Amino acid sequence: MLRILIVFGTRPEAIKMLPVVKALRERNTCSVSVAVTGQHREMLNQVFEVFGEKPDVDLNLMTHNQKLPELTGMIISQMAAVLQANKPDLVLVHGDTTTALATAVAALYSKVRIGHVEAGLRSFDMSQPWPEEFNRVTIDAIAEYLFAPTAHAAENLEREYNRRGRIYVTGNTGIDALLHVSNRIDAEKGNASIATKIVSDLDPDRSLILVTGHRRENFGAGFEGICQGISKLASRRDVQVVYPVHLNPNVRDVVQARLGSLPNIRLIAPVPYIDMVRLMKQSKIILTDSGGIQEEGPALGRPVLVMRETTERPEAVATGAVSLVGTDPDEIYVAASTLLDDEDYYRQRASPVFPYGDGTASIKIAGIITESLSA
Repeated sequence: MLRILIVFGTRPEAIKMLPVVKALRERNTCSVSVAVTGQHREMLNQVFEVFGEKPDVDLNLMTHNQKLPELTGMIISQMAAVLQANKPDLVLVHGDTTTALATAVAALYSKVRIGHVEAGLRSFDMSQPWPEEFNRVTIDAIAEYLFAPTAHAAENLEREYNRRGRIYVTGNTGIDALLHVSNRIDAEKGNASIATKIVSDLDPDRSLILVTGHRRENFGAGFEGICQGISKLASRRDVQVVYPVHLNPNVRDVVQARLGSLPNIRLIAPVPYIDMVRLMKQSKIILTDSGGIQEEGPALGRPVLVMRETTERPEAVATGAVSLVGTDPDEIYVAASTLLDDEDYYRQRASPVFPYGDGTASIKIAGIITESLSA
């Protein structure tokens, strides 16, 4: 049996890796273990419940006000011990988190092969997003299996002088998860949920604007600008804003102080993944600095305004479904208002498009791994 260890720590990683766990477990040649670091403790547990899974190893490493150097060092040390105990044939990590970077380093030190799911994304600016751009570039330099979601991501990898891994274009596993959950929601119409309660309390004659935001490079002045833009947008009589606020105090404290008392804005706690998909499906426009939502919004036919200066997902921008607006309040307001006021312009950007695959990425990755390692 091939021994595969899949490691993640945040909710976005869990969403995109649990379909891979399922696809690998359906193959009789694999023994799959899941280890988590607990970067997003509460939100991580929610995703496991949606997919009916649980971790085999839970390091639970997060502490209050933990700094990146502390967390990185702890993950490297603890994951080295996990690798020594489990002796996997391959470690799979996802994306650009601290968990992914530190686990890849621990695997390199332990001489264990590394597979990187969602390889090749680049903003070509080490400060945007920070430290994610550094993390993914570093992982791609040491991974032996590079699972690129798009041909563009594969081209980025081809150009890098220090690449040693083999590149496979698979699509994005996040679309696998999204389509699975979206179909489940459609089949369970009328089912009670957090999202349906939120939506039922809203004015049906006003457009729902869904907001998410958590990027480190936006801490401080960036979030001040984002809050000003949301405040200005919420002053329109035809909109209502729902904002599931990230638990990080650098986000939560600013958002609560700037937006907590304003009409037309509902600040809520982070919701389970299935409810986040419900909210996206109900929304008119999505404002975000998230990476994953840049993939999910277009697949659901929801225009996405990205509150960042750069993106590592140009494929979504090329479709017209995603636009970069930065953190300037006026840019945020004008971009959202144009979508709200110009019906033809909105329709052009609200048709479902799938630049990140057809929902079979996890099956492709499982096949590549099992066939390659068994050869």
